[in-house]
Amino acid sequence: MIFFQTLFHEIIGFLGISRLIEICKTGDYKVLLTLNGIFSVISPLIPFLLLLEIGRAIFYKRFKIEDYKMPFFIFVANRFISRFISIAAVAFCIGVLEKYALFGTSLKWYWFIYGYVIWEFSHFIYHYFGHKVRLFWCLHSTHHAPETMNLSVTYAHFFLEAPYADVVRTSICILMGVNPPLLFIIMFIDGTWGAFIHVGENLIKDGRLGFLNNIILTPSHHRVHHAKNPLYMDTNFCNLLNIWDKVFGTFQHEKREMKIEYGISRDVNPNNFLDVYFGELYGLWKDMVKAPGIKNKLLYIVMPPGWSHTGEHKTARVVKRAWVEENKESVHLVKEVVEG
Repeated sequence: MIFFQTLFHEIIGFLGISRLIEICKTGDYKVLLTLNGIFSVISPLIPFLLLLEIGRAIFYKRFKIEDYKMPFFIFVANRFISRFISIAAVAFCIGVLEKYALFGTSLKWYWFIYGYVIWEFSHFIYHYFGHKVRLFWCLHSTHHAPETMNLSVTYAHFFLEAPYADVVRTSICILMGVNPPLLFIIMFIDGTWGAFIHVGENLIKDGRLGFLNNIILTPSHHRVHHAKNPLYMDTNFCNLLNIWDKVFGTFQHEKREMKIEYGISRDVNPNNFLDVYFGELYGLWKDMVKAPGIKNKLLYIVMPPGWSHTGEHKTARVVKRAWVEENKESVHLVKEVVEG
């Protein structure tokens, strides 16, 4: 009986409808007019879209269990390992750093815009280093390992990535004056959009979303981010606003003539949980063991993925440059390539 109760609560929690059920039980529908009530209505959106995405794939006979299996296993594992770690990390950063904020903000529309720009900057910083520092890539690579794109990918993360990300993002925002209530609103909105942009072609074929593709980061842009095509490597680090990708030169539109290849550049078994979850950490350990001297061993931790003490680097920047040099005459993409 306890097992089924736990399973029921886990399913309700995943679907994000526990608060709505409570509202229906109490009959206090006025709460829907509050901020918490609005969040309660929006929370089930991504799980609903995921189920719709799966349903459409089944209906059109495009459903493959392997496309969803590994993200599901990772989600279940993370529920057991890290349910409260990220929340604690956010609370700790607020408690320690809020008194050092440059200035204070309030729940005004102009502070919301300011806060969102700062949040997007903090997200860019966390995400950029997640690709450019080998140790952080070991945490982030689990999210990039799936070789298809669908909404289940949003749940595929190494359990330590969320605390690392939230420490970086919360610290920057608090120090820049984004007060906690405003920060939580922004985190909710950005988290919802950040999940949605993983939507697969089974639900939205063209992820450009029309005119929005020129204004914000769309599913199309995030599909580019998850690609291992040399041109697309290490691009589109932002979540909703593309301002910082444009500022730092990491913005990249999806090219209609270029088929996206999802996944990571190393050989990985996408159906092996241990390889997907711990494979990059194991690879880092092997490189450190065989590297001569303490300096080289430490450099493997902080240098980009693909860096080698031998000088035979295979970083995203090196791979991209080589690809551009090989293809510049035929596709004329040199000016569009990011210098990582």
